[in-house]
Order: sequence, then structure tokens, then C-alpha cells
Amino acid sequence: MLNTLTTNFISRLRAKDEAAWYELWETFGPVLRAQLTKWGRGRIGVETVRDLSQETLATLSNSIDHYDPSRGARFSTWLLAIAKHVLGDEIDRRMALKRGGGKKALGLDESWMRGEKGQGDGLSPDGEYEAAIFRAKVEAAIRIVEKGSEFMDFSIYRMRVFDRVPGKEVAASLGVSEPTVSRRLAKVREMLRSSLQEVISTYSFTEEEIEEARRNGLDLNPTKADDTLFDDAIADIYHEQVELRRRDEANFTG
Repeated sequence: MLNTLTTNFISRLRAKDEAAWYELWETFGPVLRAQLTKWGRGRIGVETVRDLSQETLATLSNSIDHYDPSRGARFSTWLLAIAKHVLGDEIDRRMALKRGGGKKALGLDESWMRGEKGQGDGLSPDGEYEAAIFRAKVEAAIRIVEKGSEFMDFSIYRMRVFDRVPGKEVAASLGVSEPTVSRRLAKVREMLRSSLQEVISTYSFTEEEIEEARRNGLDLNPTKADDTLFDDAIADIYHEQVELRRRDEANFTG
């Protein structure tokens, strides 16, 4: 069954909650645009890619009733299948041809949507896409914590973890003691772990997705020894997301 956080979020989408729609767009828009661009292979322009990514997210809400949790399809698979469906319709419309030489078009409730492996169509989930979806969840958690933290606290975390500035230098530049840097760093780290649990639960349909954090070095129930590994993993993901958004902005606003 879908967890409470997921069902509450979907309810907000169906109720046309603008904040929920913006959250979904902000979190997964760049990933979907990158995937649609890859699939389009130059056949569709940047404005069409943007429109299709918006349509994909809109269809997610409208088609959620078709999702069968017992089938075990992931949230990422659900998104990708809808994007495939939306892109296929656009290509068919443009080419004025029947998909697959007259074969029946895939519907959102057919085998691909049930999480079964693709049959060589080149549009199945791959490791790169799954990793991008996970990083988008982590970035969403970072945004939540940045907005909810005291400015000084998050500045310390940013400098120590994202910018990899030594604690002594952070303390000197901000005019605080090194123990203060350590305390505030730990405070933000715990907020991030809590935020990650919430965000990952919201955008996860399966236990496998819930376990992705641990597999990516983000232990949410850690020992003290795990803190450095956690910070290193967060920093790596953060920098990859910065690069993704840089490319997305260059492609779609330039």
C-alpha cells in the first residue's frame, strides 16, 4: 500500500494545490526534461520538451487511481512510463503515423506500467535515470532544510560540507568558536536526515525505493561514525544537482 505521506501528497495534487504542483515541478522537472531530450534525439525542441514535462506531471495526478501497489512498480517507473506515453503521443501527432506501424499504443495500465522490464524499446528505466530521481529527492530535502534553518546554521553546513572548508576557517570567517561550528553542523545534519526520511517516503511507492538512501551512503539511522560518510554523500549529490540545474537552465532559458 502507498504510505500516508504519499497518499496525502497525491490528494493535494488532485485538489489542485498550487504549492504541491510547484513542489513536484521543482523537484522532478529537470530530470524529466533531461530524459525527454534524450528520447527525442533532436526531433523535438526545447519548448516542446518543457511542455511535455509539465504534461507528464499533470498526468501523474490524473492517472494515480490506475496505480496498483501490489504490482511493485516504483515511483520513478511510474513517472518514466507516463513520460513515455506523453512523448509517444506527441511524436505520433507530429509524424501523423500510427505508433509501431499500426500496433496498439501502450496505455498507462499496461505491462510497462506494472514495473516489468522493457522489451528492447530503449525507454526502460536505467541506472542513470534512477540515480537522477534519487538525487532529485535528496535535493528537495536540502531545499526544505535550507528554508527551515537559521541562516547561520545552514551557512556553516554549506561551508563545511558543500564547500569543504575546514572547521577552523569557518569559525574564523564567521566569528564563532570551532565547538559552535561543530554543534550547528550536527544540528543541520540531523534536520537533513529527518527531511530525507519525509521526502523519500513521499515520493516512494516501494520498500526498494525507501532503502535507496542507505545504499547511497545516506544512513538515516546512523552511528556517530556515519556522519562523515553522510556529509560526503550529501556533498557529492549536491554538486551533481548543481551541474544538472546549470545544464537545464542553459538548455531551457538560453
